[in-house]
Amino acid sequence: MLWSLIKIIFFVALVAAMTWGAGYLLESDGGIRVAVASVEFNLSPLKAVMALLVLVLVIWLLLKLASLMVAVLKFISGDETAISRYFDRNRERRGYEALSEALLALASGEGRMAMTKAARANKFLDRPGLTNLVTAQAAEMVGDTARAEKVYKALLQDEKTRFVGVRGLMKQQLSVGNTETAMRLAEKAFALKPRHVETQDALLQLQAGSGDWAGARATLGAKLKHGALPRDVHKRRDAVLALSLAQTVQGNGNENQARDVAIEANLKSPHLVPAAVMAARALVARSKGRAAAKLLKKAWAEAPHPDLAAAFAEIHANEDAATRLKRFAELTKPNPDHAQSRMLLSELQIAAEDFPAARRALGDLVEKDPTARALTLMAAIERGEGADEAVVRGWLTKALSASRGPQWVCDNCHTVQGEWAPVCANCAGFDTLSWTAPRVREVAMPASTEMLPLIVAPVNSAPAELVEEVKLPHAPDYADPEEEVTPRRGQVLEQVVK
Repeated sequence: MLWSLIKIIFFVALVAAMTWGAGYLLESDGGIRVAVASVEFNLSPLKAVMALLVLVLVIWLLLKLASLMVAVLKFISGDETAISRYFDRNRERRGYEALSEALLALASGEGRMAMTKAARANKFLDRPGLTNLVTAQAAEMVGDTARAEKVYKALLQDEKTRFVGVRGLMKQQLSVGNTETAMRLAEKAFALKPRHVETQDALLQLQAGSGDWAGARATLGAKLKHGALPRDVHKRRDAVLALSLAQTVQGNGNENQARDVAIEANLKSPHLVPAAVMAARALVARSKGRAAAKLLKKAWAEAPHPDLAAAFAEIHANEDAATRLKRFAELTKPNPDHAQSRMLLSELQIAAEDFPAARRALGDLVEKDPTARALTLMAAIERGEGADEAVVRGWLTKALSASRGPQWVCDNCHTVQGEWAPVCANCAGFDTLSWTAPRVREVAMPASTEMLPLIVAPVNSAPAELVEEVKLPHAPDYADPEEEVTPRRGQVLEQVVK
């Protein structure tokens, strides 16, 4: 601020001095007299000013001539590049001025102007890497992709600019959705600069999107090696890739390899639910039920999930309801107050036809966290205890518009997916699915208040088409398929948890 003020004051003083000097010369009568030896020159004020300008021009020419003579003398003395350096300095000065103007135009969003200035700079400078890069970016700005591609290909010829050219072509292919070519270019760019974080991320994203799990694991290892990824994040994402590889191998019919990789994925990230489920099933297939149960208990203690309960039930598929209830108590013991634990025990009590115990297990969940599953369980309990049909249908009505509770939701685009996947189907984000409740959305139900008495009316006065069987969401099959159930139990489960 102070320096700007000083410059303004100096400029105003200089203008005032020049104005005063010009006025003084115009008002003087005698002009200026110059005497050299016996020769005398009388100059009017105007002629004096012109003579001064000519003198300045002559001095400037003499200085330029002197510098040229110095260059010539150096050339004569053996410096073969002295004269060329003299002229190159002027060309470089004009070239860098044009390059500066091109960069300013590029930053200002003036793509055409930037290309013009870059072309001018290219005439004076022997720096095609700089000028071509500005030209390519300006061409992309104005939508001239063909010219940009041509310039990027020209950058491939020089080893110093090859990475820039490959990266530019890769981004062009990504913008048009040509992922196969983009992945090959990303691999080349990664080979040129394995430490480049943006290239690592782009290659990893493309490999995961195309199902190249082995290649993605190698890229992820390179990110860890070059310090671009924390070790704990690496273990989690490597487990995701290992699980995806196991699923692919299993789909190809190689069960043994799939089980090995699934167990590896679980060891890397014990809290990854799909890995824990697949590893547990692999252990059960190898007659290691105790190890599978231990694995699932550890995962449930950290993050309760219905799929873990389903896998835990598969360890002893033919046990009776009482034995299953006792065994599942060990699963829910480390995390008894979690909503998943309470709903799981309530389902098991319903399967055992102990409806008061099922109500106690559910507790106040229908008030504090009224999800569709909890409300449906409450309807099953009321029906099992012989409550009026209007009460049962009232709970089912609430379940229609209630939240479904936690689901697989993408952290980036918040899309809900039915099953876990390593890559989001909507935004292609890698490792972005979390088991959480989605954002609350308003559900449009026209005239829902007016329809409520009809929905909760007694069965004999309601239309037959309103009576529907309800399936518990996310409820594993806990019933013994070979067990003969009592008529009452069969009626309740058939109508509520079919």
